Amino acid sequence: MQIVTTHKNTDFDGFASVIAATILFPGAVAVLPKNLNPNVKAFLSIHKELFLTHTAADVNLKAVDRLIVVDVNSWSRLDRMDPLKNRSGIEILLWDHHIEQGSIQASSSCIEPVGATTTLLVRELKKMRKLLTPMQATLLLAGIYEDTGNLTFPSTTSEDAHAAGWLLERKADLVILSTFLKPVYSERHKAILFQMLQNAERSKIKGHRICINKVSITGHVDSLAVVVRMVMEILNVDAVFGIFSDPEQGRCMVIGRGQTDGLDVGAIMRSMGGGGHPRAGSAQLKAVHPEAVEQWIRELIQGNQQSSVQISDLMSFPVSTVTSQTTMEAVAMVLRDKGITGIPVVDDGRIVGMISRRDFRRVRKDSKLKSPVKAFMSKEVLTIAPGKSPMQAAAIMVKHDVGRLPVVENGRVIGILTRSDVMRFFYDLLPD
Repeated sequence: MQIVTTHKNTDFDGFASVIAATILFPGAVAVLPKNLNPNVKAFLSIHKELFLTHTAADVNLKAVDRLIVVDVNSWSRLDRMDPLKNRSGIEILLWDHHIEQGSIQASSSCIEPVGATTTLLVRELKKMRKLLTPMQATLLLAGIYEDTGNLTFPSTTSEDAHAAGWLLERKADLVILSTFLKPVYSERHKAILFQMLQNAERSKIKGHRICINKVSITGHVDSLAVVVRMVMEILNVDAVFGIFSDPEQGRCMVIGRGQTDGLDVGAIMRSMGGGGHPRAGSAQLKAVHPEAVEQWIRELIQGNQQSSVQISDLMSFPVSTVTSQTTMEAVAMVLRDKGITGIPVVDDGRIVGMISRRDFRRVRKDSKLKSPVKAFMSKEVLTIAPGKSPMQAAAIMVKHDVGRLPVVENGRVIGILTRSDVMRFFYDLLPD
């Protein structure tokens, strides 16, 4: 079984790329994340009979032997695809226009800096002489138009323009595009815009005129990016970062928009565990104080690699460890007695792996409890130096979905940093 999927909060480029891939690979099942951008959701509500899509809950992931990923290159931004992450024997094909290194190790990939991922797939459709219906051509053109700002964004290439022209030749409907590419703007958006303008504080960071605005919201609000862009245009600054926190849900959405070549908004958002383009990006954080998020953004713009608070200030020590020859039964007792969820594996003073409660899922027989840790431990261990900042630690944890980082100096483990330690810093800003 082969499936095609894309990133959470799917936009038209992601959706169009999924549909294009199903045309390129007959029999591939289109699997969309649960959350879609409002414009995409509106489009599907009308045209769902023409575009057969599923969610991860609708398919048997155990039967998947080919995974096609489009418009994203990070496991953390996929919806409920973790069961496929470490599966052996699965073929992964990747199509993306975000050129930064991601966490998905593909069997085959096409990653090029064009304006939209859809453009790369249209190239293949042209090459293979695939036939498109007018509605398919319309959707694919929507994907290109959205990510290139109707071919006006600086990221637009000649290939995007050629792909758009080819789709117009296949009867893509510009009237439909103009309907669904209009930004959603409600009374609630107006209220948030007024609040952001009223509380706007401009500052200059590394020569860039920046506005970082913190807004408390309740519940989900669609299309906040529209508001952030309007703030940028009204204030005429180089970049705006909206920090939208929901105290009840314990989460924080960060949306950035820029209009200068010297500041890569997408790179800043990627450092925070999100993604985007040089002039647009977003990230979603949990249990983080808005003030800490603002500090994080400022440090990232500054390019600061150091912080007044370092990992050595937050880490726990001394560190409990086991050896690679320790039995899984003994490890289970250590984890239980110390009330921890994971522990470094150290041989001759050097870290060789990590073992966590999660790894015990592979211990299906009681007899395996007598096996040494080395048979079940994770050998690719992420570590951090004691002089690094909490911001850098958080970025690693978010990107790789790990809950603890051994602190290593001169090749030896001197401490352990947990997700709780980092989040405590972010929430309280500074330790006592």
